[in-house]
Amino acid sequence: MRFLKLLRSLLFVIVLISSNFNYAQTQISSEAALKKFNELHIAIEASFPQSEIRTFRRESFSEEQLKTYLSQHFQQLDLIPYIKGHDTLKLNAYLHSANWFRLIGLPKESINSYKAFFNYYGDNEQNLTEAEKIEYLKMRTFGYDMLADNYAKVSYTDSAAIQHKFNIKFAKQFDKISYPSSINNYGLFFYLTKNDLETALIQFKKAYEITQRKFPKHYLLGSIRDNIADIYVEQNKIKEANKLYYDNFEFYKYTIIDDFKSLDITRLISAGSQYVSTSLTLNNIDEANKSFNELEYILNHPNYSSEVQSTSRLEVLKVKELLYFKQNKLEETYKISKEVKNLADSLNELSAATDQKWLSVVNSIVLDQVKLNFTMDRVQKESKIKSQRLKLWIITLSAILVLLVLLSLFVRRYQNLIIAKNKQQLAEQSKALISINNQQLQAEIKSKKRDLSDFAINLSQNQEWAKALANKLDYLKTTNGRERKMLLDDFEQDVLNKIKFDHDTKDFYERLDKLSDSFYSVLHNKYPNLTKTEIRLCSLIRLKIDSHAIANLQNITLSSLNTSRYRLRKKLNLSEDDNLDEFIQFL
Repeated sequence: MRFLKLLRSLLFVIVLISSNFNYAQTQISSEAALKKFNELHIAIEASFPQSEIRTFRRESFSEEQLKTYLSQHFQQLDLIPYIKGHDTLKLNAYLHSANWFRLIGLPKESINSYKAFFNYYGDNEQNLTEAEKIEYLKMRTFGYDMLADNYAKVSYTDSAAIQHKFNIKFAKQFDKISYPSSINNYGLFFYLTKNDLETALIQFKKAYEITQRKFPKHYLLGSIRDNIADIYVEQNKIKEANKLYYDNFEFYKYTIIDDFKSLDITRLISAGSQYVSTSLTLNNIDEANKSFNELEYILNHPNYSSEVQSTSRLEVLKVKELLYFKQNKLEETYKISKEVKNLADSLNELSAATDQKWLSVVNSIVLDQVKLNFTMDRVQKESKIKSQRLKLWIITLSAILVLLVLLSLFVRRYQNLIIAKNKQQLAEQSKALISINNQQLQAEIKSKKRDLSDFAINLSQNQEWAKALANKLDYLKTTNGRERKMLLDDFEQDVLNKIKFDHDTKDFYERLDKLSDSFYSVLHNKYPNLTKTEIRLCSLIRLKIDSHAIANLQNITLSSLNTSRYRLRKKLNLSEDDNLDEFIQFL
């Protein structure tokens, strides 16, 4: 006995040491993952600060910079599952990943990251403080919008529409700019994806009314107004579009973007160019010339030169070309046309080269990521196999030792226990066999009784049919001529119908019995006193066949069917308040 106690103590110590070792290993893994994640975050921030993500331009990065950044970014994503706790760190990482993938043109990856963000937020919201929840509110509404936009980009239009509707409902709960913004984005979905101008215009006008009423100085107002004007242009409502473009031109001259604390020069130039273009279409040449001079002043102003993009310069050149043409300055128009062509070609070449470079880098990074994941999986599997082997050796040795001790203690009594157990099993088997035979006999007796009852019912029904047929025959004897022939035909048809009905009914019930085999078993176990006809009635009710059809199938009247249903309720022990049909449906 002392030896057994010592053995139990030894096994307990082994299990405790193994558990502590695994726990410590998990803790170290989490801390190491967090440390590596923070190192990567510092490296990424040094080369690409979060504050610059909205002004991201692919052409401004070298291939090596892109590859380095993406590699670091993928490594961060791989580390997240290993980090315990740190909810805000994980949420920010998922959100940053989703926004970044969207900007670089990988919508499917962006969708996955947005989903990871929302799933993690839903699972861990209770761990966040109220201040953190408020901070993530804007991020969530923005994320829902971008998730819908990503769905549209990969042609999941139904998912995009559902996501837009969800975000509108979500944002409506809060008196924030995100509510009209979500409606505006829904309008863009109809405009850019569905090409449904009328529906898009309805959404834009709704968003515009809310923004103008509650946030009249927010830069979103100009964006919505620009969308409405673009639709008016496509609908050839140039005058209405011209008015909105003018309002936007004036609006962007003084409206500061919250995130950058400065004017949106790109939108300002775009609004001015569109106003000049529509003014020229309306032949308001003097007004167009005046606004164009303002555009050139903005374009060449030293304070704005660093913010003016090449696309904005191209936009102004195109308007200048149109203005010169309207002013009949053909020679100047020709020169500007050449400048427009050269700049457009240059931008197209740069865009194509950038896209090709970006595609090459992304493919290379994805391949590197696959290799890295494969390597990590292989290392983890090897480590897991080694750990399992060690545990297996410990368990095997312990089991062998325990078995030897047990064998030494119980070997003398083993044969006696086996003999006693065999005798007991034989006695139990004998009793079980007798019980089974008795049950089978009882089941056969009950089956014979049910068959006899069914036979009696069928006999009674056939007698009733024969009596009805005899009455028809008596009446037939009193007729003659054409009426007798008609009655003879009906008489013959009744007989044929009876033959066909019996055959079809037999075939129907055979199929019904096969279909309801498991249901019959349930009824037989719960209510063994039911006849076969009553069981079939239960099956017909379960199939939701109406009473008239059931009466026809059983070749009885509705009143007889109601009597059968009443008897069935009694056998099923149902009260007056219980619904027979519902009771059978839930059996």
